[in-house]
Amino acid sequence: MSHVGVGPRAVMRSVAFLTAGVLAVPALAGCTSEDPSGKPLAEQDVAAAARASVSDGGTLRWAVDSVPDTLNAFQSDADATTTRVAQAVLPSMFRMDETGSPVRNPDYLESAEVVDTEPKQVVVYKLNQQAVWSDGREIGAADFAAQWRALSGKDSAYWTARNAGYDRIEKIERGANDLEVKVTFSRPYADWKALFTPLYPKDVTGTPDAFNDGARRALKVSAGPFAVKKVDTKGDRVVLTGNPRWWGEPAKLDQIVLRAVPRDERVSELVAGRLDLAEIDPETADEVGLAAGPRDPATGTPLMGPGGTPAAGPQGRSAAQALRSWAIANGSDEEAAEEEVLAREKRSEAEAKARRRQQALSGFEVRKSLEPAYTQLALNGADGPLADERVRRAVARALDREKLAEAVLKPLGLPAEPVGSHLALSGQPAYADGSGALGEQNAKEARALLADAGWVPGGPVKKKDGEEAAGAEKDKKDKEEKDGKDEKKSEGDDDGTYIVGEDNENEDNKSTGDKNTDGKNEGDRNDDGGGDDAKDGADGESGEKHSSGKNTAQGGAPGAYAPKGTAAPAGAASAPLAKDGKALTLRFVLPSGPGSETLRTVADRITDMLKEIGIGTEVTKVPDESYFKDHIAAGEYDLALYSWPASAFPATDARPIYAKPVPAADGSLNVAQNYTRVGTDQVDQLFDRAMTTLDQKEARGLLRKADSRIWAAAGSVPLYQRPQLVAARENLANAGAFGFETPVYEDMGFLKKGAQGSRPSAPASSSPSSPSS
Repeated sequence: MSHVGVGPRAVMRSVAFLTAGVLAVPALAGCTSEDPSGKPLAEQDVAAAARASVSDGGTLRWAVDSVPDTLNAFQSDADATTTRVAQAVLPSMFRMDETGSPVRNPDYLESAEVVDTEPKQVVVYKLNQQAVWSDGREIGAADFAAQWRALSGKDSAYWTARNAGYDRIEKIERGANDLEVKVTFSRPYADWKALFTPLYPKDVTGTPDAFNDGARRALKVSAGPFAVKKVDTKGDRVVLTGNPRWWGEPAKLDQIVLRAVPRDERVSELVAGRLDLAEIDPETADEVGLAAGPRDPATGTPLMGPGGTPAAGPQGRSAAQALRSWAIANGSDEEAAEEEVLAREKRSEAEAKARRRQQALSGFEVRKSLEPAYTQLALNGADGPLADERVRRAVARALDREKLAEAVLKPLGLPAEPVGSHLALSGQPAYADGSGALGEQNAKEARALLADAGWVPGGPVKKKDGEEAAGAEKDKKDKEEKDGKDEKKSEGDDDGTYIVGEDNENEDNKSTGDKNTDGKNEGDRNDDGGGDDAKDGADGESGEKHSSGKNTAQGGAPGAYAPKGTAAPAGAASAPLAKDGKALTLRFVLPSGPGSETLRTVADRITDMLKEIGIGTEVTKVPDESYFKDHIAAGEYDLALYSWPASAFPATDARPIYAKPVPAADGSLNVAQNYTRVGTDQVDQLFDRAMTTLDQKEARGLLRKADSRIWAAAGSVPLYQRPQLVAARENLANAGAFGFETPVYEDMGFLKKGAQGSRPSAPASSSPSSPSS
């Protein structure tokens, strides 16, 4: 399940590349001479081929998540399929290149540039003289003006999702001729290239009725290589066919059929031969990759297993098991022999079915890249413990983001690098690693922050009816029962001085609880969250201990440790962190659907990492359909995992996500898209300045400063760029895992006999490994 996948930038963003050691650099890496934006971590993987190598004709059957409720990308219920259709059938003034940057689309624009900045910003678009709508009318200023009026926010009769950028336009008029469109802005707007993509005909945007209802289930007039033939809600499909009035390179395909197929049913549809292209989950990718691998010429069975491991025998049975089965089936015990013969027949049928399935999948390959979106851990700062910035920062600094990225991406053979920016991804111009403003992963300093906020081990925890008290109350009872034996000092703290977070390794293990509720053993948890703090017999956090066993190092923020001579609470290391009689436990809300296994794996590891600093979690799994609306947007969570798409226009698109919530007229809190409820005036001001400067270098600097301050506030923690795994028919060209780039629909098609598409080479540093790594 793709939580908050990449939607059109014209709609409210919906909720889904660094090098090793980069976390140690200063917050603003832009101060160095080296370009901090870096390069994209992964290329697109589409089996690129020249048009001459692609056959004319054919139908591409492409799995999507849904048949869209609307074809109007500017309405609130538009989705990723709406975007897919708009890209294929409507004009776009700019498209995304391999770095996620906007580039002029020559099919529609000869040029577009800022011609004046004083007294007002003026942009002149010079249109391709061949550009026409499918009804024969030229694309022109009337279409631009109608869309501006619909999206300006001045007329509430238009049901629009947003008006960013359009609300800054003062007027639109015809230029020197019919092919020029002159746009004058009332206020400077740096992201002007974001406008008029997609561009709808004035037939759709000219009146509120046409805008609200005219393009929901049909699009009569279009201007792309394809046109909408029909939206079949009963058949769960959208059919696109070639546009006969298209002036550019003609579409290679006759039709593109977008079929709504649930993620957990896609492998069956691939096997049945009813799909040619489908985004898939890692488990399906393993199966497709195995089927496409080398086979034994005699038996047809795969020679290699997932990740390049040797393949097991039929149904995973070893030679010894097969020999034993034969011996039982042919032995003197007739009853056992009969049972074994029946079992062998069932296995034989299952093996034959598996071979047929693998044979059907052998015509597909897995194309993979990194999606232009990242997954983050969101920390709800509205109330509760996370309303305290120190607690949020402690949670963030407990996370080993590198290990989390590796857990998701390394088994897939993709670059496993944590994301260092909230506003851009590696390779995009605005990218720079701003995580130094928060600090690198450090359990000792995380515990110090918690102690400074008043959360300490051994604090009194109020007992519920029928429960034994924990913390100091339980310690008092134990003390009475021990009849004077309470003078025994805590192990590793024999001088009686209690320093928060500097208990020895054994006590650290106790502090997380003797039971491991997620089913993982202690070794797994230490691998996930222990870091490198406990080595060579040193203290688990301070890294320093004398041979006498006394802790000698005191570190962390003010208030992180008690004055020397203060006795440690008895059994403090095994007690939960507590404050004012309440244990530090956070609600971790997760989706429960079959496509969310990766999120749940990441959540398990985060839970283990938080245990290492004494934070408990209560994991709640909720239905996919209610996850976002009823929990994330409603603020009913402490911790959650969801994704945001990357944008080529972060000053515009990211501002609502990080803007400081403000009180609404009815007394409620208007959070816009800031579902963590964490924001500052300074961040808002930096976004506003970036949005109004036309100097691109200055704008990037302002965005990087904003990102640094977003890191410091610790409302959300970017983890990893999302993997993009696509099963594609082997002879399908120019389609697959697109990465940053906008698909070129007219070039998609099936290769001519003997032709081959070009695939990117696997990253040398990111070879596949077992999922347990």
